[in-house]
Amino acid sequence: MSSASDLEKAHHDSNRSAVKLRGIPLFILSFQTLGIIYSDIGTSPLYVLNGLWPSAGSVPSKEDVIGGISAILWSLILLPMVKYIFTSFYFGTAEGEGGTFALFQGLFPPVRRDYDADRTLTGDSQTETLSEHSGRRHIWEGLRWPFLTMADGVFTPAVSVTSAVAGIGVAKQNILKDIIPISIVLLLALFLVQRFGTSRVAFTFAPISFLWFLLIGGCGIYNITFFPGIFRAFDPSRAVLLFVRTGNYDLLAGVLLAVTGCEATFANLGQFNAASIRISFITIVFPSLALAYLGQGARLIHDGEAVLSNMFYNTIPGPADGGLFWVVFVFAILATIIASQAMISATFSLTQQLINQKSFPPIRMVYTSETMQGQIYVPAMNWVLMIATIVIVGAFSNLANMTNAYGFAVATVMFSTTVLISTQIFYVKNRPLILSLCYFLFFGFFDALFWGAALKKVPHGAWVPLTIGLVLLLIMWLWTWAKGLEDEFDGANRQNLRHFIHQGAKSTAVNLKVQPEFSSDTDSDSVLYYVPGLRDNTDPGKFAELEKRELQRIPTCAVFHKVAEGRGVPHSFIGLVRQWPALPRVVIFLSVSIVNVARVPKEERYVVSKVRSVEGSLFTTIIALYLNSATGFYGVTYYLGFRDDFDVKIGELVDSICELERLVHPTGNTALIQEIRSVSQTTTHIVPRYHVISRKISAGPRILSIVFNWCRKYLIEEIYRRAATMFPETGNWLTSEDEIIRVGITAVI
Repeated sequence: MSSASDLEKAHHDSNRSAVKLRGIPLFILSFQTLGIIYSDIGTSPLYVLNGLWPSAGSVPSKEDVIGGISAILWSLILLPMVKYIFTSFYFGTAEGEGGTFALFQGLFPPVRRDYDADRTLTGDSQTETLSEHSGRRHIWEGLRWPFLTMADGVFTPAVSVTSAVAGIGVAKQNILKDIIPISIVLLLALFLVQRFGTSRVAFTFAPISFLWFLLIGGCGIYNITFFPGIFRAFDPSRAVLLFVRTGNYDLLAGVLLAVTGCEATFANLGQFNAASIRISFITIVFPSLALAYLGQGARLIHDGEAVLSNMFYNTIPGPADGGLFWVVFVFAILATIIASQAMISATFSLTQQLINQKSFPPIRMVYTSETMQGQIYVPAMNWVLMIATIVIVGAFSNLANMTNAYGFAVATVMFSTTVLISTQIFYVKNRPLILSLCYFLFFGFFDALFWGAALKKVPHGAWVPLTIGLVLLLIMWLWTWAKGLEDEFDGANRQNLRHFIHQGAKSTAVNLKVQPEFSSDTDSDSVLYYVPGLRDNTDPGKFAELEKRELQRIPTCAVFHKVAEGRGVPHSFIGLVRQWPALPRVVIFLSVSIVNVARVPKEERYVVSKVRSVEGSLFTTIIALYLNSATGFYGVTYYLGFRDDFDVKIGELVDSICELERLVHPTGNTALIQEIRSVSQTTTHIVPRYHVISRKISAGPRILSIVFNWCRKYLIEEIYRRAATMFPETGNWLTSEDEIIRVGITAVI
């Protein structure tokens, strides 16, 4: 028999934490980042220099080339390295998540959920665990918008894959007309392999990305020998002089393409960890990129017009159709396919954060790793991204317009990150205001320069990610707002079990017992009543005046699911008792906690509290009748690992309840336990189905109130109500629909 202390050890910390690794595991994780995070920024050499100096233009001067390469190098140093790798990672969540949504979580920290309170139905319960549980996140108040990072997940595959395929025109001009169909086929293959999970994809892609970085670094070393003076690009004054001399502000839009993907390093933080991302960037990614850009600059200075048409493929050592050319071309195709993985994985991570924060419909998420909770696959989001990306590739026949759209999304996300980190430095990290201002002025200056250059491209294609982002923003805002109102309604209608259920002497007029064989040890002395309006401070002398209905105990078991946190019983239970004056013999109120392990052992999956009495302290005479009776009410926390399926095993749950009964009643519990096991053979799951109705709100003048309330009603009743029906809370349950009863509740919100 388990002791109480043994059961207390079944406590789970539901707070997910950042993964900490050392040695070989850290090395392996660092290697995997090449295939997920850095493939995007790693393929930028394919198109950056032609973004600065188009093939149709004139050959730039030597000083202009050095200045352009200097601008690229220092952008890589200041933004991906300093801003993201060495700064932003300190502002991730305690769970190890990153990205703009995680920065909002730092400003609006979630309230820790008390699962002991969730199991408290009357304020007087017998529990088998310590009251230290904390749970999932509350809905934030305010606006969240990681929408452009998700829009970026559409353009990254479109731009990178199309750019790589276009390179075949250097050797085979007759294939140029087939660039779009080839790109679409490759993109289809990429999205189809997402179902295998981040870990498997990373292990497949990481070796290819590693060889890609070696190839571009090696080609860069060879090309630098044509003009070693290119190393003067490490002098930042060369970049400044370029813009002073030319006055060409639009060059920044081309430089911006060199840092696309740097936001993915932060957004994918939850899929890996900070140490692994830093190691791979410093040791492999940055050296290879720097050598590649320096080499291309050296060849442009040395060969001029001969390489201007395509500065990546024309600077590959050897002839245009030689062996090395085709090796690099194949790896370029593979690398750009992999590059798309960075933002796809980032989009999955952001979707997970949004769903966990109840800011997005609860679409299905598949956890693909036994060790990393952040490695997930979101099927619906994967197919939406696939369709949107293919449409973008087909619609943007002009690759230049596609890169314009891509750059705007990147610049906007980078600037929003700077604003949020600056705010966190002062308000969250409690650092001096001057430090926050210095950070904002320094990085905000560079982000604003890039954003301004990209803003000029809105008429030329940048309006597309802006439109996609605004649509996503409206979805997130509507779901967060309406779901918050619904949960607020649920919380406001929670009641203490004692406020409407009362145990008293059995009526002599009515015998409520259905089957004597399913009787508890108190059935001969007392029954339960439904008493609306009962309160702890009710005068005992007035109890007889209150309306009350005897509740029939049915030999069955019912599981009431609490979809929102808080003390008391859910509204679905109150509504059921009010409409149907009967009670199952075993009533379970179930809350759910997702913990930071892959799978929870079945013996530790359920934590149970028992209601000892439905009587208040004022009813002393009735308590005397109560003695050691069992009411049959239990509060349960259902602990799930992040890879466990939602499947309430009634047999395992009943075992936990019986174990608690043995602790509460060490002797004389055999009949009660047999009864619990017998009635639990028939179990029904009961969940609320809210029929939301918009309540009228005064908004000032009558005309304004009419318009406001019409808009509010349309959003809640026509859009949110339909969406909530399409994406129910039970969507990912394995429980048979035959065992689920949905109690309709009219919720005026």
